[in-house]
Amino acid sequence: MGAFTAASLLGGFLLFGGLVARGAGAFAVFFIVMYGIHTAVAASIVPLLGPFAPIFWVLQALTILNLATLRAARLRRPAWHWLIAWPGAFFIVATFLSIPLLPALWWPQATWVFVLPFTLAALGLWWSVVPRQETVRLDLGVPSRGDELHRHNPMQSRQRGLKAARLEGALRVVQVTDPHLGPFMSVRRLSAILQRAVDLEPDLIVLTGDLLTVASQHHPDALRTSLAPLRAHPCVYACLGNHDHEALPIVQTALTAAGVRLLIDEEAVAETSWGPVQVIGIDFMWRDRAARTAAALQGLPHRRTATGTMFRLVLLHDPGMFKHVPAGHADLVLSGHTHGGQVGLVALGFDWTFVGAVSDVPDHGSWARGRERLYVHRTTGHYGFPLRVGVPAEESLLEILPAPT
Repeated sequence: MGAFTAASLLGGFLLFGGLVARGAGAFAVFFIVMYGIHTAVAASIVPLLGPFAPIFWVLQALTILNLATLRAARLRRPAWHWLIAWPGAFFIVATFLSIPLLPALWWPQATWVFVLPFTLAALGLWWSVVPRQETVRLDLGVPSRGDELHRHNPMQSRQRGLKAARLEGALRVVQVTDPHLGPFMSVRRLSAILQRAVDLEPDLIVLTGDLLTVASQHHPDALRTSLAPLRAHPCVYACLGNHDHEALPIVQTALTAAGVRLLIDEEAVAETSWGPVQVIGIDFMWRDRAARTAAALQGLPHRRTATGTMFRLVLLHDPGMFKHVPAGHADLVLSGHTHGGQVGLVALGFDWTFVGAVSDVPDHGSWARGRERLYVHRTTGHYGFPLRVGVPAEESLLEILPAPT
Protein backbone atom coordinates (compact mmCIF):
# COMPACT_ATOMS: atom_id res chain seq x y z
CA MET A 1 0.00 0.00 0.00
CA GLY A 2 1.42 3.35 -1.03
CA ALA A 3 1.66 6.41 1.18
CA PHE A 4 -1.04 8.22 -0.82
CA THR A 5 -3.47 5.32 -0.36
CA ALA A 6 -2.73 4.98 3.35
CA ALA A 7 -3.17 8.68 4.00
CA SER A 8 -6.38 8.72 1.95
CA LEU A 9 -7.82 5.77 3.89
CA LEU A 10 -7.07 7.54 7.17
CA GLY A 11 -8.71 10.69 5.81
CA GLY A 12 -11.75 8.68 4.71
CA PHE A 13 -12.07 7.08 8.15
CA LEU A 14 -11.98 10.49 9.84
CA LEU A 15 -14.40 11.90 7.26
CA PHE A 16 -16.95 9.13 7.79
CA GLY A 17 -16.64 9.28 11.58
CA GLY A 18 -17.11 13.03 11.61
CA LEU A 19 -20.17 12.89 9.38
CA VAL A 20 -21.78 10.14 11.48
CA ALA A 21 -21.04 12.05 14.67
CA ARG A 22 -22.89 15.06 13.23
CA GLY A 23 -25.89 12.89 12.36
CA ALA A 24 -25.38 12.99 8.60
CA GLY A 25 -26.83 9.47 8.22
CA ALA A 26 -27.51 8.64 4.57
CA PHE A 27 -25.33 11.55 3.45
CA ALA A 28 -22.37 9.98 5.25
CA VAL A 29 -22.85 6.75 3.31
CA PHE A 30 -23.22 8.64 0.01
CA PHE A 31 -20.12 10.73 0.64
CA ILE A 32 -17.94 7.83 1.70
CA VAL A 33 -18.94 5.68 -1.29
CA MET A 34 -18.19 8.57 -3.65
CA TYR A 35 -14.93 9.25 -1.82
CA GLY A 36 -13.95 5.57 -1.92
CA ILE A 37 -14.39 5.30 -5.70
CA HIS A 38 -12.59 8.58 -6.21
CA THR A 39 -9.68 7.52 -4.00
CA ALA A 40 -9.27 4.16 -5.73
CA VAL A 41 -8.91 5.90 -9.09
CA ALA A 42 -6.63 8.66 -7.77
CA ALA A 43 -4.37 6.10 -6.09
CA SER A 44 -4.08 4.23 -9.40
CA ILE A 45 -2.98 7.36 -11.26
CA VAL A 46 -0.65 8.99 -8.71
CA PRO A 47 2.33 6.64 -9.36
CA LEU A 48 2.42 7.94 -12.95
CA LEU A 49 2.89 11.54 -11.91
CA GLY A 50 6.48 11.43 -10.72
CA PRO A 51 7.51 14.90 -9.47
CA PHE A 52 3.93 16.15 -9.95
CA ALA A 53 2.49 13.71 -7.38
CA PRO A 54 2.34 16.40 -4.63
CA ILE A 55 -0.42 18.07 -6.67
CA PHE A 56 -2.61 15.00 -6.03
CA TRP A 57 -1.77 15.10 -2.33
CA VAL A 58 -2.93 18.71 -2.09
CA LEU A 59 -6.09 18.07 -4.12
CA GLN A 60 -6.90 15.03 -1.98
CA ALA A 61 -6.55 17.07 1.20
CA LEU A 62 -8.87 19.73 -0.23
CA THR A 63 -11.36 17.02 -1.26
CA ILE A 64 -11.49 15.59 2.27
CA LEU A 65 -11.88 19.05 3.79
CA ASN A 66 -14.64 19.97 1.33
CA LEU A 67 -16.63 16.76 1.90
CA ALA A 68 -16.23 17.06 5.66
CA THR A 69 -17.82 20.50 5.66
CA LEU A 70 -20.59 20.05 3.06
CA ARG A 71 -23.11 18.99 5.69
CA ALA A 72 -22.42 22.05 7.82
CA ALA A 73 -25.33 24.50 7.57
CA ARG A 74 -23.12 27.45 6.76
CA LEU A 75 -22.53 29.75 3.82
CA ARG A 76 -18.84 30.39 3.33
CA ARG A 77 -16.77 33.20 1.88
CA PRO A 78 -15.72 33.25 -1.81
CA ALA A 79 -12.12 32.40 -0.90
CA TRP A 80 -13.31 29.08 0.53
CA HIS A 81 -15.07 28.25 -2.71
CA TRP A 82 -12.13 29.19 -4.91
CA LEU A 83 -9.42 27.54 -2.79
CA ILE A 84 -11.18 24.51 -1.28
CA ALA A 85 -14.72 23.66 -2.48
CA TRP A 86 -14.19 24.09 -6.22
CA PRO A 87 -10.77 22.37 -6.41
CA GLY A 88 -12.17 19.49 -4.33
CA ALA A 89 -15.18 19.15 -6.63
CA PHE A 90 -12.91 19.34 -9.68
CA PHE A 91 -10.71 16.51 -8.37
CA ILE A 92 -13.63 14.17 -7.68
CA VAL A 93 -15.17 14.73 -11.11
CA ALA A 94 -11.80 14.30 -12.85
CA THR A 95 -11.24 10.91 -11.21
CA PHE A 96 -14.76 9.72 -12.01
CA LEU A 97 -14.27 10.72 -15.64
CA SER A 98 -10.97 8.79 -15.59
CA ILE A 99 -12.65 5.45 -14.83
CA PRO A 100 -13.22 4.43 -18.49
CA LEU A 101 -9.54 5.15 -19.19
CA LEU A 102 -8.08 2.99 -16.40
CA PRO A 103 -7.03 0.21 -18.85
CA ALA A 104 -4.41 2.70 -20.11
CA LEU A 105 -2.54 2.08 -16.84
CA TRP A 106 -1.28 -1.17 -18.38
CA TRP A 107 0.36 0.76 -21.21
CA PRO A 108 2.60 3.47 -19.73
CA GLN A 109 3.08 5.16 -23.10
CA ALA A 110 -0.67 5.94 -23.17
CA THR A 111 -1.02 7.44 -19.70
CA TRP A 112 -1.14 10.90 -21.25
CA VAL A 113 -4.81 10.15 -22.02
CA PHE A 114 -5.61 11.10 -18.40
CA VAL A 115 -5.14 14.71 -19.46
CA LEU A 116 -8.56 14.43 -21.13
CA PRO A 117 -10.73 13.78 -18.02
CA PHE A 118 -8.92 16.47 -16.07
CA THR A 119 -9.48 18.93 -18.90
CA LEU A 120 -13.17 17.99 -19.01
CA ALA A 121 -13.42 18.50 -15.26
CA ALA A 122 -11.90 21.96 -15.61
CA LEU A 123 -14.48 22.76 -18.29
CA GLY A 124 -17.13 21.33 -15.98
CA LEU A 125 -16.19 23.92 -13.41
CA TRP A 126 -16.72 26.63 -16.03
CA TRP A 127 -20.07 25.15 -17.14
CA SER A 128 -21.15 25.08 -13.49
CA VAL A 129 -20.44 28.68 -12.55
CA VAL A 130 -20.96 30.55 -15.85
CA PRO A 131 -24.51 30.12 -17.17
CA ARG A 132 -25.08 30.16 -20.91
CA GLN A 133 -27.30 33.12 -21.77
CA GLU A 134 -29.88 32.23 -24.42
CA THR A 135 -33.12 33.40 -25.96
CA VAL A 136 -35.41 30.40 -26.49
CA ARG A 137 -38.38 30.58 -28.84
CA LEU A 138 -41.19 28.10 -28.15
CA ASP A 139 -43.77 27.89 -30.90
CA LEU A 140 -46.63 25.92 -29.36
CA GLY A 141 -48.45 25.80 -32.69
CA VAL A 142 -45.99 23.30 -34.22
CA PRO A 143 -47.83 19.95 -34.33
CA SER A 144 -46.73 17.04 -32.17
CA ARG A 145 -45.59 13.79 -33.79
CA GLY A 146 -47.95 11.71 -31.63
CA ASP A 147 -49.40 11.05 -28.21
CA GLU A 148 -46.27 9.45 -26.73
CA LEU A 149 -43.87 11.65 -24.78
CA HIS A 150 -41.03 12.73 -27.05
CA ARG A 151 -38.45 15.44 -27.55
CA HIS A 152 -40.04 18.14 -29.67
CA ASN A 153 -37.18 20.22 -31.00
CA PRO A 154 -39.12 21.79 -33.93
CA MET A 155 -40.92 24.02 -31.42
CA GLN A 156 -37.62 25.30 -30.06
CA SER A 157 -35.16 27.80 -31.46
CA ARG A 158 -32.18 28.97 -29.41
CA GLN A 159 -30.03 32.03 -29.90
CA ARG A 160 -27.05 33.03 -27.79
CA GLY A 161 -27.62 36.08 -25.62
CA LEU A 162 -30.64 37.69 -23.97
CA LYS A 163 -32.49 39.78 -26.54
CA ALA A 164 -34.27 42.88 -25.31
CA ALA A 165 -36.46 43.41 -28.39
CA ARG A 166 -39.95 41.94 -28.08
CA LEU A 167 -41.04 39.30 -30.58
CA GLU A 168 -44.48 40.33 -31.78
CA GLY A 169 -47.24 38.12 -30.39
CA ALA A 170 -44.95 36.32 -27.92
CA LEU A 171 -45.34 35.89 -24.17
CA ARG A 172 -41.96 36.65 -22.62
CA VAL A 173 -41.08 34.59 -19.55
CA VAL A 174 -37.89 34.31 -17.54
CA GLN A 175 -37.64 31.04 -15.63
CA VAL A 176 -35.15 30.64 -12.79
CA THR A 177 -34.93 27.18 -11.31
CA ASP A 178 -32.71 25.15 -8.98
CA PRO A 179 -30.30 27.94 -8.04
CA HIS A 180 -29.33 25.90 -4.95
CA LEU A 181 -27.92 28.76 -2.92
CA GLY A 182 -24.68 27.37 -1.50
CA PRO A 183 -21.15 26.36 -2.58
CA PHE A 184 -21.69 27.09 -6.30
CA MET A 185 -24.30 29.85 -6.01
CA SER A 186 -23.50 32.84 -3.85
CA VAL A 187 -25.94 35.48 -2.70
CA ARG A 188 -24.24 38.00 -4.97
CA ARG A 189 -24.40 35.75 -8.03
CA LEU A 190 -28.06 34.80 -7.58
CA SER A 191 -29.02 38.41 -6.94
CA ALA A 192 -27.26 39.45 -10.18
CA ILE A 193 -29.07 36.74 -12.17
CA LEU A 194 -32.43 37.90 -10.83
CA GLN A 195 -31.59 41.55 -11.47
CA ARG A 196 -30.86 40.72 -15.12
CA ALA A 197 -34.20 38.92 -15.27
CA VAL A 198 -36.00 42.03 -14.02
CA ASP A 199 -34.05 44.29 -16.38
CA LEU A 200 -35.33 42.28 -19.37
CA GLU A 201 -38.86 43.45 -18.48
CA PRO A 202 -40.51 40.11 -19.28
CA ASP A 203 -44.24 39.55 -18.89
CA LEU A 204 -43.59 37.00 -16.15
CA ILE A 205 -40.77 35.77 -13.96
CA VAL A 206 -41.23 32.28 -12.52
CA LEU A 207 -39.23 30.31 -9.97
CA THR A 208 -39.65 26.56 -10.26
CA GLY A 209 -38.10 25.36 -7.03
CA ASP A 210 -35.01 24.22 -5.14
CA LEU A 211 -33.79 27.55 -3.89
CA LEU A 212 -31.57 26.22 -1.09
CA THR A 213 -28.92 23.66 -0.15
CA VAL A 214 -28.01 22.28 3.26
CA ALA A 215 -25.40 25.04 3.50
CA SER A 216 -28.01 27.80 3.18
CA GLN A 217 -30.99 26.30 4.99
CA HIS A 218 -30.27 28.18 8.20
CA HIS A 219 -29.53 31.54 6.59
CA PRO A 220 -32.90 33.21 6.03
CA ASP A 221 -31.28 36.57 5.43
CA ALA A 222 -29.18 35.15 2.60
CA LEU A 223 -32.16 33.93 0.58
CA ARG A 224 -34.12 37.08 1.34
CA THR A 225 -31.22 39.23 0.10
CA SER A 226 -30.79 37.09 -3.02
CA LEU A 227 -34.43 37.46 -4.01
CA ALA A 228 -34.65 41.19 -3.30
CA PRO A 229 -34.38 42.31 -6.97
CA LEU A 230 -37.69 40.57 -7.69
CA ARG A 231 -39.56 43.24 -5.74
CA ALA A 232 -39.24 45.48 -8.80
CA HIS A 233 -41.32 43.18 -11.02
CA PRO A 234 -45.12 43.00 -10.64
CA CYS A 235 -45.66 39.41 -11.85
CA VAL A 236 -43.41 36.87 -10.16
CA TYR A 237 -44.66 33.40 -9.22
CA ALA A 238 -43.09 30.30 -7.71
CA CYS A 239 -43.73 26.63 -7.05
CA LEU A 240 -41.93 24.37 -4.59
CA GLY A 241 -39.16 21.89 -5.32
CA ASN A 242 -38.12 18.90 -3.24
CA HIS A 243 -35.35 20.75 -1.37
CA ASP A 244 -37.65 23.65 -0.53
CA HIS A 245 -39.61 21.34 1.77
CA GLU A 246 -36.46 20.88 3.87
CA ALA A 247 -36.64 24.51 4.99
CA LEU A 248 -40.14 25.57 4.00
CA PRO A 249 -40.60 28.47 6.49
CA ILE A 250 -37.40 30.12 5.25
CA VAL A 251 -38.46 29.75 1.63
CA GLN A 252 -41.97 31.08 2.28
CA THR A 253 -40.72 34.06 4.27
CA ALA A 254 -38.11 35.01 1.67
CA LEU A 255 -40.57 34.74 -1.22
CA THR A 256 -43.12 36.86 0.60
CA ALA A 257 -40.51 39.52 1.38
CA ALA A 258 -39.60 39.66 -2.32
CA GLY A 259 -43.23 40.03 -3.39
CA VAL A 260 -43.28 36.58 -5.03
CA ARG A 261 -46.59 34.70 -5.08
CA LEU A 262 -45.98 31.10 -4.00
CA LEU A 263 -48.50 28.73 -5.58
CA ILE A 264 -49.00 25.39 -3.83
CA ASP A 265 -51.64 23.58 -5.87
CA GLU A 266 -53.09 27.04 -6.48
CA GLU A 267 -53.65 29.46 -9.33
CA ALA A 268 -53.26 33.14 -9.97
CA VAL A 269 -54.18 35.40 -12.86
CA ALA A 270 -51.30 37.53 -14.04
CA GLU A 271 -52.34 40.74 -15.74
CA THR A 272 -49.58 41.38 -18.26
CA SER A 273 -49.08 43.67 -21.24
CA TRP A 274 -49.42 40.53 -23.37
CA GLY A 275 -52.80 39.74 -21.77
CA PRO A 276 -54.13 37.77 -18.78
CA VAL A 277 -52.33 34.50 -18.02
CA GLN A 278 -53.56 31.77 -15.69
CA VAL A 279 -50.51 30.62 -13.70
CA ILE A 280 -50.76 27.36 -11.73
CA GLY A 281 -48.16 26.05 -9.29
CA ILE A 282 -48.13 22.34 -8.42
CA ASP A 283 -46.50 21.21 -5.17
CA PHE A 284 -43.61 18.76 -5.25
CA MET A 285 -44.61 15.29 -4.08
CA TRP A 286 -42.98 11.88 -3.76
CA ARG A 287 -46.11 9.71 -3.31
CA ASP A 288 -49.40 9.33 -5.19
CA ARG A 289 -48.12 11.61 -7.92
CA ALA A 290 -50.65 10.69 -10.59
CA ALA A 291 -53.73 11.11 -8.42
CA ARG A 292 -52.54 14.25 -6.65
CA THR A 293 -51.33 16.01 -9.80
CA ALA A 294 -54.56 15.24 -11.64
CA ALA A 295 -56.68 16.31 -8.67
CA ALA A 296 -54.83 19.61 -8.31
CA LEU A 297 -55.21 20.53 -11.99
CA GLN A 298 -58.79 19.32 -12.34
CA GLY A 299 -59.70 21.38 -9.29
CA LEU A 300 -58.48 24.52 -11.05
CA PRO A 301 -60.70 24.92 -14.12
CA HIS A 302 -59.76 26.95 -17.18
CA ARG A 303 -60.46 30.65 -16.89
CA ARG A 304 -62.09 32.48 -19.77
CA THR A 305 -61.93 36.00 -21.10
CA ALA A 306 -64.21 37.86 -23.49
CA THR A 307 -62.17 36.55 -26.41
CA GLY A 308 -61.66 32.93 -25.35
CA THR A 309 -59.81 30.67 -22.92
CA MET A 310 -56.97 32.21 -20.94
CA PHE A 311 -53.44 30.94 -21.59
CA ARG A 312 -52.64 28.33 -18.93
CA LEU A 313 -49.05 28.11 -17.66
CA VAL A 314 -48.22 25.34 -15.17
CA LEU A 315 -45.17 25.41 -12.89
CA LEU A 316 -44.10 21.86 -12.02
CA HIS A 317 -40.65 21.40 -10.49
CA ASP A 318 -40.05 17.77 -11.51
CA PRO A 319 -40.51 17.03 -15.25
CA GLY A 320 -41.03 13.38 -14.30
CA MET A 321 -44.50 14.43 -13.15
CA PHE A 322 -45.40 15.80 -16.58
CA LYS A 323 -46.83 12.41 -17.63
CA HIS A 324 -49.45 12.82 -14.90
CA VAL A 325 -50.78 16.12 -16.27
CA PRO A 326 -54.29 15.34 -17.61
CA ALA A 327 -54.84 16.03 -21.29
CA GLY A 328 -56.05 19.54 -22.00
CA HIS A 329 -55.05 20.97 -18.62
CA ALA A 330 -51.90 22.89 -19.60
CA ASP A 331 -50.89 24.99 -22.55
CA LEU A 332 -47.29 24.84 -21.34
CA VAL A 333 -45.54 23.25 -18.35
CA LEU A 334 -42.24 24.69 -17.08
CA SER A 335 -39.94 22.42 -15.06
CA GLY A 336 -36.37 22.11 -13.78
CA HIS A 337 -35.03 19.55 -11.26
CA THR A 338 -32.84 17.47 -13.63
CA HIS A 339 -30.08 20.12 -13.90
CA GLY A 340 -30.39 19.57 -17.64
CA GLY A 341 -29.07 16.04 -17.29
CA GLN A 342 -25.93 17.45 -15.59
CA VAL A 343 -23.54 15.17 -17.52
CA GLY A 344 -23.91 15.03 -21.29
CA LEU A 345 -23.07 16.42 -24.70
CA VAL A 346 -25.33 19.48 -24.70
CA ALA A 347 -22.36 21.86 -24.85
CA LEU A 348 -21.44 20.25 -28.18
CA GLY A 349 -24.92 20.70 -29.63
CA PHE A 350 -26.23 17.18 -28.97
CA ASP A 351 -29.26 16.19 -26.87
CA TRP A 352 -27.66 13.21 -25.08
CA THR A 353 -27.33 13.32 -21.29
CA PHE A 354 -26.76 10.76 -18.56
CA VAL A 355 -30.24 11.35 -17.10
CA GLY A 356 -31.84 10.77 -20.48
CA ALA A 357 -29.79 7.61 -21.00
CA VAL A 358 -30.74 5.91 -17.74
CA SER A 359 -34.35 7.10 -17.29
CA ASP A 360 -37.46 8.19 -19.15
CA VAL A 361 -37.53 11.56 -17.36
CA PRO A 362 -37.39 14.55 -19.76
CA ASP A 363 -33.92 15.94 -19.13
CA HIS A 364 -33.75 19.30 -20.91
CA GLY A 365 -35.32 21.37 -23.66
CA SER A 366 -38.70 21.05 -25.36
CA TRP A 367 -41.00 18.03 -25.09
CA ALA A 368 -44.50 17.11 -26.25
CA ARG A 369 -47.18 14.57 -25.53
CA GLY A 370 -50.14 15.08 -27.82
CA ARG A 371 -51.26 18.68 -27.31
CA GLU A 372 -49.38 19.05 -24.01
CA ARG A 373 -46.07 20.91 -24.10
CA LEU A 374 -43.17 20.91 -21.64
CA TYR A 375 -40.01 22.97 -21.36
CA VAL A 376 -37.28 21.64 -19.06
CA HIS A 377 -34.83 24.33 -18.05
CA ARG A 378 -31.21 23.19 -17.66
CA THR A 379 -31.33 25.06 -14.33
CA THR A 380 -29.29 27.89 -12.94
CA GLY A 381 -27.34 25.86 -10.38
CA HIS A 382 -26.75 22.25 -9.38
CA TYR A 383 -26.53 20.02 -6.32
CA GLY A 384 -25.39 16.49 -5.49
CA PHE A 385 -22.86 15.45 -8.15
CA PRO A 386 -20.02 17.98 -7.75
CA LEU A 387 -19.99 19.60 -11.21
CA ARG A 388 -21.89 19.91 -14.47
CA VAL A 389 -20.02 18.22 -17.33
CA GLY A 390 -21.03 19.08 -20.88
CA VAL A 391 -24.34 20.60 -19.73
CA PRO A 392 -23.93 24.36 -19.16
CA ALA A 393 -26.06 26.14 -16.60
CA GLU A 394 -28.90 28.07 -18.24
CA GLU A 395 -29.95 31.70 -18.00
CA SER A 396 -32.60 32.25 -20.62
CA LEU A 397 -35.49 34.34 -21.87
CA LEU A 398 -38.44 32.31 -23.19
CA GLU A 399 -40.43 33.78 -26.08
CA ILE A 400 -43.63 31.73 -26.20
CA LEU A 401 -45.89 31.76 -29.25
CA PRO A 402 -49.24 30.21 -28.23
CA ALA A 403 -51.00 27.69 -30.42
CA PRO A 404 -53.81 29.17 -32.56
CA THR A 405 -57.24 28.92 -30.91
